[in-house]
Amino acid sequence: MADALSVIPASVVRNLSDKLYEKRKNAALEVEGIVKQLAVAGDHDKITAVINLLTTEFTYSAQANHRKGGLIGLAAATVGLTSEAAQHLEQIVPPVLNSFSDQDSRVRYYACEALYNIAKVVRGDFIVFFNQIFDALCKLSADSDANVQSAAHLLDRLVKDIVTESDQFSSFFFSIEEFIPLLRERMNVLNPYVRQFLVGWITVLDSVPDIDMLGFLPDFLDGLFNMLSDSSHEIRQQADSALSEFLQEIKNSPSVDYGRMAEILVQRAGSVDEFTRLTAITWINEFVKLGGDQLVPYYADILGAILPCISDKEEKIRVVARETNEELRSIQADPAEGFDVGAILDIARRQLNSEWEATRIEALHWISSLLNRHRSEVLSSLNDIFHALLKALSDPSDEVVLLVLEVHAGIAKDPQHFRQLLVFLVHTFREDNSLLEKRGALIIRRLCVLLDAERVYREFSTILEGESDLDFASIMVQALNLILLTSSELSELRNLLKHSLVNPAGKDLFVSLYASWCHSPMAIISLCLLAQTYQHSSAVIQSLVGEDINVKFLVQLDKLIRLLETPIFAYLRLQLLEPGRYIWLLKALNGLLMLLPQQSAAFKILRTRLKTVPSYSFNGEQFRRTSSGNPYQILHHMPSGSQINEDGDGMQDGGNSHNGINFALRLQQFEQMQYQHRMHAQAQAQSRNSSTTSLSKEVQRNEEPRRPSSSDMSGPPSRSSKRGPGQLQL
Repeated sequence: MADALSVIPASVVRNLSDKLYEKRKNAALEVEGIVKQLAVAGDHDKITAVINLLTTEFTYSAQANHRKGGLIGLAAATVGLTSEAAQHLEQIVPPVLNSFSDQDSRVRYYACEALYNIAKVVRGDFIVFFNQIFDALCKLSADSDANVQSAAHLLDRLVKDIVTESDQFSSFFFSIEEFIPLLRERMNVLNPYVRQFLVGWITVLDSVPDIDMLGFLPDFLDGLFNMLSDSSHEIRQQADSALSEFLQEIKNSPSVDYGRMAEILVQRAGSVDEFTRLTAITWINEFVKLGGDQLVPYYADILGAILPCISDKEEKIRVVARETNEELRSIQADPAEGFDVGAILDIARRQLNSEWEATRIEALHWISSLLNRHRSEVLSSLNDIFHALLKALSDPSDEVVLLVLEVHAGIAKDPQHFRQLLVFLVHTFREDNSLLEKRGALIIRRLCVLLDAERVYREFSTILEGESDLDFASIMVQALNLILLTSSELSELRNLLKHSLVNPAGKDLFVSLYASWCHSPMAIISLCLLAQTYQHSSAVIQSLVGEDINVKFLVQLDKLIRLLETPIFAYLRLQLLEPGRYIWLLKALNGLLMLLPQQSAAFKILRTRLKTVPSYSFNGEQFRRTSSGNPYQILHHMPSGSQINEDGDGMQDGGNSHNGINFALRLQQFEQMQYQHRMHAQAQAQSRNSSTTSLSKEVQRNEEPRRPSSSDMSGPPSRSSKRGPGQLQL
C-alpha cells in the first residue's frame, strides 16, 4: 500500500471516493496516466500495488462512494495497461465481478460500466473468466433497476461479440463441461429477461465452431421446451428458433444421444401447451426416422406419447402423430435388440381406456401387429391384457369392437385359447346382460367369420349345456338361435343344418346344438324347422302342453312366427304347397297356432299363411296316421325298399331314429331340461313369495290390531288366489 501511495497523490486518492462523479472520473483519468507510465517503465510491482490499493481500500470498502471510485479506478488502470493488462486480470476482474451483487444499484451499474471498459481493452484475454461473467450477467439481466439492466445488456452484447470473433474461445481457455451445469441450473428460471439471456447465449455458443453444444443438448433441451409455452411471444420465437437449429444439426450429425433426449420429448409431448406438443411430436417423428437401434429401448415410452396425440384437438399434431405411429410400427425390431414386447403391450392396454376412439383403435392395431410378429411373447403376457380386451367389447364404437374381435380371433387360433375366449365371453355376457343385448349379435357374427361359424357354435353349445344359470342360458341360446336364423354370415351353417336327415355332418351339428338349445322351447322348434325334422318339431310342440304359457313364452313364439315369414324360411313355405308330403310340417305349424292367443298379431299372420295351403293334396289316411300314437312309428315303404317318413326324409333305423338321430331320446332330453327350468322358476317364485310374506308380517306387527269384519271372514276367495304359479291374471 505504501508503494501505491508513493505513486498516487493523496488528492487523487481522496477524489476517487468523492460523492461527485466528475471528481471520481478525473481522479480515474489520473490513475490511468500513472499506470500507463509505470507500464512503459516496466514497473509491474508498483502496478500491482496500485491495483491492490484500488481493490482493498475502495472496491471492498463499506462506503458506496469508495466502491464506485474503486471500480472506475480499476477500469482506468486496465486502460492504462493496454496490451499488458492480461497479466493483471487475475487482480482486476474478481473485485469487479464481486460488485455485481452489491446492494447499491449504482455500484452494480458502475461495475457493469467498469467491466465493459475492461473487456474492450483485453478482448479475448478475459475469456478465462467467462463462466463467472456469464453467471453475473444472468443475475443482472433480471435486475430490479432499469439502468443496471440496460448496462448489463450493453456488456452482454460486447461479451457475445468478443466470444464470436475470438480465436481464443476454445477448449484451452473455455471448459464446456464446467459451463453446462451452470446453464442447466438456470434453464427452468421463469423470469423473461433471464430466459432471453439464456436462449441468446445458447444460440451464440452453438455458432462457435470449437464448442460442441449439440453433445450437451440433453442437459438443457427440457429448459428450451419449457420456454415454448412462455407468455412472451418473443421468447417462444427465440426458443423455437434455437430448437429448429439444433434439430437441423441432429439430422446432419453422425453421432447423437437420442436416448436421453427421447425421454425429455416423451414428457413434453404430453404438455398442456399446444405449441410445445407439436414441437415435441415433430422431434419424435424425426428421432424415429433417424434414431435406429439407439431408440429401440425407448419404443414403449415413445408409443405412450404418440397414441394420445393421435386424438389431439389440433390437426397438425394429429397428422404428425399418425405419421410417427405408422413409421414406428413399420420398424422390424427384435426382442434380442432390446425391443420390449411386454412394455409396448402394457402401453397399448392402458390406451384402450382412452376417452378418444382414434387412440383406442391405434392401440388395438398395435396389439394385433405384435400378435402377428411376436406371437409367443404376446401370449406369454396374455393374462395382463385379456381382461382389457374383453372390456373393450363394450366399447361404444363399432370399429373398436370389430378390431377387438380380430385380436381375440388372432389369439384364439390356438385351441386352448379358443375355448378360453368363448368361456370368458359367456361369462362376460352373464355378468353384463346389456352387452349381450346391444353387442351380442355383432360380436358373435364377427367371431363366426374370423374363427369358423360351425366351430364357434359347437363350442358355445358345449359351454351352455352345462350352464348353471338357467335363466341366462335360455337368454343366451335365444340370442344364438336368432343370429343363426338371420345372419348372412351363417348361411353355410343353415344350409348344413337343412340336410341334417341326409348328411352326416349336418346330423352331427344338429345333435351338437340340440343339447344346449333345449334351454329354450322356441329355439328347439326353430332348430327342428330349420333342419326339416318336422315330425320331431311336432312332437316337441305337443310336449309343451305342461309348459307355463307366460308372457316370455308368447314373446318368443311371436318372434318365431315372424321369422317364418322371412326369406330364410322360404323353402319351408314352399313345402306347404305339398301338404300331403309335408303333413308333419303342417301339423307342427297348426300346433304353434293353437298355442297363440287368437287376438294376437302372430296368430293372424300364421292363420293367414295356413289358409293358403292347398287342399287338393291332402290324404285323409295320412292325416289320421299323424294323429295316432307315437309319431316316430309312422312309415311308408318305397318300391326300392328304403323307408321315408311323411315329410319325405330318409330314415335309417326305424321309428325312433332318423339318419342316426334318436329323436325319442332327444325329446326326453328336451323334456328333462324344461323340467329343470320349471323347478327353477317355482323355486324363484317361492323365494319371492316367502320374502313378501315376511314383509307383510313385519308390517302387520307394526300396525294397530283391528278386528276382522264379517265380510273378511265369510267372503269367497279372489280370482288371484285360485291362480296357479306362473298363470296370468286376465
